Amino acid sequence: MKYNFDEIINRRGTNSYKWDTTAPGVDAMWVADMDFRTAPCITEALRRRVEQGIFGYTFVPDEYYRATVGWFSRRHRWTIDPTHIIYTSGVVPAVSAIIKGMTRPGDKVIVQTPAYNCFFSSIRNNGCQLSANRLRYENGVYSIDFEDLERRAADSEAKVLLLCNPHNPSGRVWTRAELERMADIAMRNGLFVISDEIHCELTYEGHDYTPFASLDEDIARRCAVCVSPSKAFNIAGLQIANIIAADSEVRRKIDRAINDNEVCDVNPFGVIATIEAYTNGEEWLDALRKYLWGNYVVLRDFFHRELPSYPVTDLEGTYLAWIDCSAAEIGADKLERLLENEAKVRLNAGTMYGDGGEDFLRINLACPRELIEKALPRIARVLKNQEAVKNA
Repeated sequence: MKYNFDEIINRRGTNSYKWDTTAPGVDAMWVADMDFRTAPCITEALRRRVEQGIFGYTFVPDEYYRATVGWFSRRHRWTIDPTHIIYTSGVVPAVSAIIKGMTRPGDKVIVQTPAYNCFFSSIRNNGCQLSANRLRYENGVYSIDFEDLERRAADSEAKVLLLCNPHNPSGRVWTRAELERMADIAMRNGLFVISDEIHCELTYEGHDYTPFASLDEDIARRCAVCVSPSKAFNIAGLQIANIIAADSEVRRKIDRAINDNEVCDVNPFGVIATIEAYTNGEEWLDALRKYLWGNYVVLRDFFHRELPSYPVTDLEGTYLAWIDCSAAEIGADKLERLLENEAKVRLNAGTMYGDGGEDFLRINLACPRELIEKALPRIARVLKNQEAVKNA
């Protein structure tokens, strides 16, 4: 293998949020960052920059825009006008700034739950109200409740539809037909659409990512898309993201909000890493996706064989497995604590992702396969013991 994703790298003692806030002796399989080194082209470019030894204020060069435009054209058949790109320090600050720019306090923001937990704080911090369009969950498959979405979109207080595409935590990659139907509902009801597409590079065979803004020109003018190389290339700490907004007045409002929120300056290392990722990172990314899929297959097959009462949803995108633990009958929060204390594995309780997540656990699969293979029997022992207690 050209890239060694099997390498075990000790991240403790590096101020890793994922590992250094996890108790000693417990495997961290929760926060959505990866335990792999980033692409070598990125590491080498950063090394060259470090050797210069001066880390002053930076500006974003034309090369950055060319790399971003070229990447989305090659990988996703999406033609982006470079003047439509607004850079900022991360996708969460981006989402928050767009909400600030496109709403007033008291407005409602529609979100498909269970959803990425930072959506909720971004809505709350801007004085807006959450309108939860809970996803349908039937026979282990998630789909959009379009009838409920129609009702919520027709609410005069609803101003924004906030999407996650691909969806975290369900692992769905919305099809073009699903996105077109959501766009139709949004346009008919005057909603502005924010699409968080940070996981767009992490999709698997048979599931193509469709950029929301690529649906048509009218839709592009009524939306803002948030993208970043941070998830796919494991560079979240370098703090870089882009907002793509085709309408000049929308960009003006977003730019004003970004400056109000003081997230208009970016890390020089983030600029360099983005250029390298989008220029030279494709081979590494394709190898990563194959490895991640292999990790998912290991986990899925283990649960199917050893824990059939705990269905694993189909993973179409992201590296986050979503497991139905309703059979335990104790709720996700208690189960999360039980697994941390007894299986020595820290996962995410689905409760944090809002309505519909109360009986689910999220497992981060972006780690060497050995860690997964060692953790699974411990998880199984705890879940089987819980079933025995329940049935006693």
